[in-house]
Amino acid sequence: MLRTREQVRVLGPGDRDRFIALAEQDPVVNVFADYRARLTNLDERWLGGQVWGRFEGDELVAGCHLGANLVPVQCTPDDVGAFAEVALRRRSSVGTIVGPSDVVGSLWGILEPRWARPREHRPLQPHLEISRPSAEAVASDVRPTTPDDLQQLYPACVAMYTEEVGVSPENDAGGGDLYRARIQQLIARGWSMASFDEQGVVFKAEIACVTPYAAQVQGVWVRPDRRGEGLATSGMSAVVRHVLGTGMAPVVSLYVNEWNTAARAAYARVGFEQTATFATLMF
Repeated sequence: MLRTREQVRVLGPGDRDRFIALAEQDPVVNVFADYRARLTNLDERWLGGQVWGRFEGDELVAGCHLGANLVPVQCTPDDVGAFAEVALRRRSSVGTIVGPSDVVGSLWGILEPRWARPREHRPLQPHLEISRPSAEAVASDVRPTTPDDLQQLYPACVAMYTEEVGVSPENDAGGGDLYRARIQQLIARGWSMASFDEQGVVFKAEIACVTPYAAQVQGVWVRPDRRGEGLATSGMSAVVRHVLGTGMAPVVSLYVNEWNTAARAAYARVGFEQTATFATLMF
């Protein structure tokens, strides 16, 4: 039940600055929602969904991004009930729920009886950050990719996605075209980095979103026949150095599956430190 003078409503372009200020209360954890707000100005035509806010009086105190990704923003476990009915109305379009583990857990406790069973539930994903160049050796052959790399890069991206998510991005009708377009977009922005040998991609990673506060990395992958050589450590050291050295952002962040001990060890060697714990549900 809403408290006195409390309101929950869709946010629009006129709320952009207030929503960004809300996200900036924890700008690295909230980098995805902050980036989306800056990119779309909270215009539903560009969001491909909606952003909702909970107000106490005139103050925006919590938010929720509702598109293909459902992402709570500055919610406490007690806030999520305000967004539950809205989430249920859009459940057919939500592919992933992701955010701080306690908040996602509380939200899912409300939604679960009326939502489809998740294909994957990853409740304790370490959220990691680094704000200085790594002391580890940097892979000199890891570089921003170019459009000429797409033919070699795209199969590696599909392999990474399939390994990580459990289904191919090409499974749905038009999925391959959409995923290829996404990779092309990242290349055009200079947000795709990789190294190559005569057999193709050796290491790759993408920068998923960037704000004045952070750059979030995704899609880190080493070709299976080259694993165990320390390439994730040297490759991620190169990504970190590139992001920080070019002034793209002052912090590099990512979150990793709790069971992926090899990746967690590589990130620790690079110098990443855990600052929060995320949870992800995939449908």
